[in-house]
Amino acid sequence: MCDTLIALKDATENGITIFGKNSDRPPNEAQLVEYHPRVSHDSDSLLKCTHISIPQVRETYAVIISRPFWIWGAEMGANEHGVVVGNEAVFSNEEVPENGLLGMDLLRLALERSKNANEALDVITRLLESHGQGGVCEYKGVLMYHNSFIIADKDTAWVLETSDRRWVAKRVESAWAISNGYTIRNSWDKASPDIIEHAIEQGWYDESNEFDFALAYGNEAMRYISRCDDRLSYTTRFLEDNKGQLTFSKMCEVLRSHPEGWSPWNQEVAAVCQHAGHENAYASTCSQISELDIKSTHWFTGASSPCMNLFYPISFDNPIIYSGFDVGDEKHSIESHWWKREVVSRKISMAFADSLPAVAKLVSDYQQQIYNKYRENRLDVIAGLFIEFEQKTEAIASKSKPSNDIPSEFLEYWNERNSEAGLDKVV
Repeated sequence: MCDTLIALKDATENGITIFGKNSDRPPNEAQLVEYHPRVSHDSDSLLKCTHISIPQVRETYAVIISRPFWIWGAEMGANEHGVVVGNEAVFSNEEVPENGLLGMDLLRLALERSKNANEALDVITRLLESHGQGGVCEYKGVLMYHNSFIIADKDTAWVLETSDRRWVAKRVESAWAISNGYTIRNSWDKASPDIIEHAIEQGWYDESNEFDFALAYGNEAMRYISRCDDRLSYTTRFLEDNKGQLTFSKMCEVLRSHPEGWSPWNQEVAAVCQHAGHENAYASTCSQISELDIKSTHWFTGASSPCMNLFYPISFDNPIIYSGFDVGDEKHSIESHWWKREVVSRKISMAFADSLPAVAKLVSDYQQQIYNKYRENRLDVIAGLFIEFEQKTEAIASKSKPSNDIPSEFLEYWNERNSEAGLDKVV
């Protein structure tokens, strides 16, 4: 379960389009941040995606992606032409096929094959219609879903929402947020030719009323279970309240946010910055913010819990991946940045009210320093600031004591997850 936001130039303070996403996945699914250069391919070659193979194209563009370790595709990413894409699980009245392209595969394919947002939209919709979407979307899990996307470049953004091989797309005028339910209702700019006729045939739409795509195609029970509207109402309101004033720092703020009085074991209202537990099986396992301009910068946490971690800058002019960002699987590894930070995040989460304020202060201070140094082109000091931050938060984590009010169900949940990851002797 994820949240993705886009703010076009008129909605931001400095006139630069800003994209942001929290990727919410099962908490032991390490997510890798990778750079893949431009590549030429044989004309008759096949590409093995996560579940199926499709024809490869003659050339794929350079990409920076964040992907669960076991998936070919990506949860979010950018390409050398300044295109960014983030996807969401959405739940339709239509059954999800047992096999097909994952939404994450479609996302990476769009990045590898498009030079702008309009082309990326066309790539996804053509592949969706040709090959379909489907298959299991979680490691060793059973969950399957359809997908929605935000697709953007520095000038243009689209919201694309799908159900099986059908789709609707709406051009974003200023800012938009998506989550785990459909957001396009009775107006759109492009769509499958039979989007209304199919709903009539299935009995989802009474012609006496105005057609509403979200209402006709959406599975309301799954929308409720995913707690989509808690998060979507917050992100939508945040974009509206800050329209014309949105910045990198504001995007950090919304992706790191929790409701007042919230804790990882008391989630009456779902948080945008998700933490897993007995009440919620998903965590924000990686996050991305992109500033889209003539020269774009893409910021990734390479770790879960953006409230406890920093965004690291990567550009195609200097595509250096921070040490360990591209290492990890389902088991704890000291070589993996994701797992190194996961140990820290889990310890701090157990002492959330006592330890998070000090960590949040460090996050705010160091993120601002890193942002300033990047703007000053002082790339030589950024890695050092990251290391300082890691050392200070590790020190806080080592002294953190689990809160007295943690319910036994929460502890049992994390004992199981830690044991599965080989962390029972580490955390």
